[in-house]
Order: sequence, then structure tokens, then C-alpha cells
Amino acid sequence: MPEHENILETLNMIREECLDIRTITMGVSLWDCRATAPGLLADQVYDKIMYSAKDLVRTGCELEKMYGIPIVNKRVSVTPIAMLCGGLNRDGAVLLAKTLDRAAHELGINFIGGYSALVQKGFTNGSRVLIDAIPEALTATERVCSSVNVASTKAGINMDAVREMGNIIKETAYLTRDNGSIGCAKLVIFANAPEDNPFMAGAFHGIGEPETVINVGVSGPGVVASAIRRAGNCNLSELAELIKKTAFKITRVGQLIAREASKRLGAPFGIVDLSLAPTPAVGDSVAHILESMGLEQCGGPGTTAALAMLNDAVKKGGVMASSQVGGLSGAFIPVSEDAGMIAAARSGALCLEKLEAMTAVCSVGLDMIAIPGDTSAAVISGIIADEISIGVANTKTTAVRLIPAYGCKVGDTVSFGGLLGEAPIMPVRNQSPEVFLARGGHVPAPIHSLKN
Repeated sequence: MPEHENILETLNMIREECLDIRTITMGVSLWDCRATAPGLLADQVYDKIMYSAKDLVRTGCELEKMYGIPIVNKRVSVTPIAMLCGGLNRDGAVLLAKTLDRAAHELGINFIGGYSALVQKGFTNGSRVLIDAIPEALTATERVCSSVNVASTKAGINMDAVREMGNIIKETAYLTRDNGSIGCAKLVIFANAPEDNPFMAGAFHGIGEPETVINVGVSGPGVVASAIRRAGNCNLSELAELIKKTAFKITRVGQLIAREASKRLGAPFGIVDLSLAPTPAVGDSVAHILESMGLEQCGGPGTTAALAMLNDAVKKGGVMASSQVGGLSGAFIPVSEDAGMIAAARSGALCLEKLEAMTAVCSVGLDMIAIPGDTSAAVISGIIADEISIGVANTKTTAVRLIPAYGCKVGDTVSFGGLLGEAPIMPVRNQSPEVFLARGGHVPAPIHSLKN
């Protein structure tokens, strides 16, 4: 394609099809912040974040103006905070959350990730303290995001952690009940959590990462949906090729911004995350991509097959465009953040069980799903266990972000505003797995994890 046509096509993607850079996320290592006195540790954490990310927002705004590409979010992720909590009590861990929140406000970023623990093989003292502090921490802060990795293909599933997270989610929902239980929207439970994910709520700066790093998350569901509609009645092989080429173009835009941000901020370029991240805005929906492919409605028969093809084509196009691809990289299916998913859930075409099946072939998992506020902690833990098992068995990242909206029942809607959108309360099967969960212990790693 001639250069001027490439330029015009990109401009059209931005103006008409909701193409944007969803996030520039700076990872910051906190390993040199080591103190047993809570106040001193908090001061060290604050100073390190402020020094490392002081130019992040300004640089993002300059790049928006320079290239004419919207950069929706500028964010920070930090070393899993549980690794700093070994000498602290619950109050000390909450103080660190408030410190992260203060830094986020002063930097002008919308979220800071890394209030996290990695417990796939067991608990350290620090991880126990942090997990216990999560409900209070997410209630006392606005911009802090939390994640807990409870399983991996190599380690198996820590079922004691799975059971505990059901209780943590319920307590968080209650403490933030006056605001739609929004605390739960900032908490995600993982299997195989990536260390370089730029997207919230699951971003943290992994222990194998450099001192600082720039990771970029692209978007573009509207671009892909428009390309499919323009293609008309082509066969599926041609459709896959079209999606692949479109993903290539989207990723090139992301890599351009990532490299320039890296150079200006003096931090290494880490990865581009290829994920198609939807929003509640019209024309920016993964569900509508699937419907553009020929489904009557997302959630109906054929949905999982269409999503599998979409996810594969996006990955193939993305890795052709950049040698530094990472994070989650695929198609997100958050209910509250996707206009098409919201409509499908309201109509009954999309249920929790169908969403679980879809997560076997796409990025992340059961994401931003509102359920009745009276759902028991045991049922929530059972849902987590089911979803995490898909990730462990398939050597992929899966996650759960459930919101048991306090006081709400099936048929109600809970609104979070902004990118978090709104969610219809979805029905849940309430047969309790309490006896199964009470066994505790560890689900062993699958045999195919032994690859050495």
C-alpha cells in the first residue's frame, strides 16, 4: 500500500474506529526499599516511585500531541508489595497501600498496580499480611490495584489461597458497599500471572524485570470490527488473514509509541501487549467483533470457535509486527467494560458457564462480572478454582475478577463509571463446594508441566 494510503488508513482508525494506546505502564522495582519500620519503608517506596515516574504523564501527553494518537492511561506497576511486608503487620501493609495511592494521585496516573502476592506454592509471612490487608487497603484507596497469583502450571493450585480469596472478595465487597462494591473491581486472582502485564488490575513489576521498564498495551476492537464489516462475505481463511493484517498495523502503532516513550523516559522498552481491550463506548467491543463475523449474538452457539480464531489471528499479526510481545496478548472479554458483552448478558445469551468456556481460548478469564451480593464466599472460591484450573491445565494465564455487588440481585445493574463501565447482575449456581474446599492443601501440577 502506498505510504499516503497507510497514513490515511491510520488516521481513520483513530478518528472513526476507536484506535488508541490503552496504556503506557512504567514498571518500577522496589527491591532497594527495605526497612522494618513501616513509616521509613513507606517513605522509601514513595520516593522511589515519584523519582522514577515523575515524567511519565508529561511524556505521554507529549507523544499524544506529536503523533495524534490517544494515549488513554498512564500507569505504574511496582514489585509485588507482599515481598516488602515480611516485617510488617496489617496496619503497615495498609500504610503501604495508602502510600501507593498518594503517589498515584501526585503523579496524575489513574491506577497503580502491584499490591500483589505470589502464593502459588505457599504463603510467606509477607504474603499472609498483605492478603489479610487487601479489603481495608482497597477501601482506603482510590487508585491502588491488587492481584494474587494462586496457581501456576509448574506449581499446581494452592487451594488454601483459593478458599481464602473467596472470603477476601466478600469482605472487600462489604467494605465498599456504598460504591457498588467497587473494591472488587480492583482485585484479580490469577493463574500463571505474567510479570510484564501493562493492564490493570493485574499489573505488577516481576522479579525478573529491570530496574524500570516501559510496557505498552494497545487496543483496537473497533478497528478489527470495521475491517471485518468491510470485507463482506469472505470465507474464514480470508477473514483470519484480514484480522492478522489488522493486528499487525495496530501493533506497529503500539511499538512506535513504546520505543519513543522508552527513549524519552530513559527506561528500557519491555513489551507490547497485543490485547484487544474493549470499552463501554459504542464501536469498541470484542463482542461486536464476534457478531461481525456472523454470530447472531455473542454467547450463542459458535461464540467460542469465533473467539478462538480471533485470538489466534491477533497473536499471529502482532508477533509479525514486534519481536517484543508479552503481557496477556489476546482478546479480553470483560463484561462490564464491553458494550456488546453487557447487551448479551442482559438478554440472557451470555451466562457465567459460557464465559468460562470462552476463557479457554482467549486472554485472561472471568473478568468484571457482577454477581448477586449474597453469593457465598464458598461459591466464589469454587468459581475461582474452576477458572484457575483452566489456566493450569492449558499452560495459559487465566484470572477472576468477580464483584458480588452488595445488596444487588439478578436483574439489577451496578455502575462503576469510566472504563469500568456497568454490569448487569448475572445469575450464579449456588450449589456450595464448601466440603471440597475444606479439604485444603494443594492440587498437584499437571503431568505435562514436567518438560525439563
